[in-house]
Amino acid sequence: MIDRIVDTTEDPEIDKELEQTLRPHNFDNYIGQEKLKENLKLAIAAAKKREDTLDHVLLYGPPGLGKTTMATVIANEMGSQLRITSGPAIERAGDLASLITNLQDGDILFIDEIHRLHRVVEEVLYSAMEDFKLDIMLGKGPSARSIRLDLPKFTIIGATTKTGSLAAPLRDRFGMIHRLEFYSPKEIEDILQRASSILGVKLKPEAAEVLAERSRLTPRIANRLLKRVRDYADVNGDGIIDTKITTETLKLLDIDSRGLDSADRLLLDAIIEHYDGGPVGVETISALISEERGTIEDFIEPYLMQIGFLQRTPRGRQVTNKAYTHLGKEKNLEG
Repeated sequence: MIDRIVDTTEDPEIDKELEQTLRPHNFDNYIGQEKLKENLKLAIAAAKKREDTLDHVLLYGPPGLGKTTMATVIANEMGSQLRITSGPAIERAGDLASLITNLQDGDILFIDEIHRLHRVVEEVLYSAMEDFKLDIMLGKGPSARSIRLDLPKFTIIGATTKTGSLAAPLRDRFGMIHRLEFYSPKEIEDILQRASSILGVKLKPEAAEVLAERSRLTPRIANRLLKRVRDYADVNGDGIIDTKITTETLKLLDIDSRGLDSADRLLLDAIIEHYDGGPVGVETISALISEERGTIEDFIEPYLMQIGFLQRTPRGRQVTNKAYTHLGKEKNLEG
């Protein structure tokens, strides 16, 4: 898979410092997602007034928009203990049983990539979420018996990038289902200014504007780029991040004015040069650029479609006129 600075998946090595220092802990410090925050504030206030647990919450949307951060904020606003796990990490029903039987009343269990839960685990989760009961099978064969355990009242916050992959019975057990939207350029600038303040870096407003334009409207990428620009400024300047330093760093990282990197341009160029802009099937593109289909569909195409550079048609992928203009290429009008 292509190693990309604009990859929206979390990289523990790159993001460790950022996650520890930059993540907001309450709604006041969480920039953006105003409609979502308004809904959650109401639900949290009502739950606290009733002295009850919060309904189960499903957060969905593209990676890097702050689903894990929002779960942390919800837990802090509720005054609850947060436990974090992921769908692939819960391999057996016993793993889930161990997790939820160790929860206390009011605790919040955050399950990232919840769409990747094993079906057997998922089925155990149904009664746990709905009735706060856990059905466990003891023994095997004819002597096997089922016992039902009472569970503490807890809240599950699930996060997914693929709601369509979530089983309907599981999805229906969430009382609140919310999508995280892409951020506006102004919100990304505010996030960058907050991050630079925490990191002790002086970020000039015009430099923040340049970074925001190239961050794909995604906080994780914006913070990652800020760290790289900070390093460049420390080595090649006086530590102050201005437009010149920012532009030089982004040029070094091969990120253009719309946030496209070499992988994005490789895909667009391949379709234009070999298939006159398409349409062309994704399997053909995969072979053409030597990249897996899943990587193309999950990590390269979404942003290109979001900014209107690529279209999915019944006959395959097609490059748009906007992409031709941006790349400085002329469309072949023959045929």
